[in-house]
Amino acid sequence: MIWLPLGFFLTALLYASVGFGGGSTYSALLALVGFDYRLLPIVSLCCNVVVVTGSTLRFARAGEMPWRGALTLSLLAAPLAFLGGLTPIREEAFLALLGMSLIAAGLALFLPRAPQAAATPTRAARHMGWAAAPLGYLAGLVGIGGGVFLAPLLHLTRWNGARRIAATASLFILINSLAGLVGQLTKNGAGRFAEALTGALPLLVAVVIGGQLGSLLALRILPERVIRWLTAALTIWAGSRLLLG
Repeated sequence: MIWLPLGFFLTALLYASVGFGGGSTYSALLALVGFDYRLLPIVSLCCNVVVVTGSTLRFARAGEMPWRGALTLSLLAAPLAFLGGLTPIREEAFLALLGMSLIAAGLALFLPRAPQAAATPTRAARHMGWAAAPLGYLAGLVGIGGGVFLAPLLHLTRWNGARRIAATASLFILINSLAGLVGQLTKNGAGRFAEALTGALPLLVAVVIGGQLGSLLALRILPERVIRWLTAALTIWAGSRLLLG
């Protein structure tokens, strides 16, 4: 399955270029090759952490991280991400939920974005905490970071400018992926956790390289709109494949 590390590399490159981790598509690719669904979220969440850590640090160094708002949303979701990681789920339900999540995530990428300059928050933007908790639970349960859903909501409510929303999504994904991993570790035990990571070592290397290239180079090669459309097409395709079997 030499194509699998390549798929992870391309996913990390595309998602990192638009400020996301790619956990939804990592999960889909693993499910399509028959990876043990109980260990699948561990690999996806670890890949998320690898990709968005660099993005979060770069946004912070550039002074683009709105710390108060980003931490509030992230910390509201983190306990639910932990509970999602703890929740037992049947394989059929897991794959159906993952497939629907992927299609929703792909469609979300087509939603309009806020202008680059800082936007004036609307009343709805001040109450985005309602969205954080369920996204956190979903993150821990199926191995996605949730930022791909959060960012479109923040854009629609003019929560902030585009770069600050991307920074918030990166921190949100990072914190919720870590919380989800703790839940998965508690549920599966250290032995199975290590087994999942040992088998996925080439995939982790692929996302390290893809994530770095994506965040540093991709936006200079292709317009961001094209990258978002390619990412959406990949995500919707993977979700459709899971649902249709």
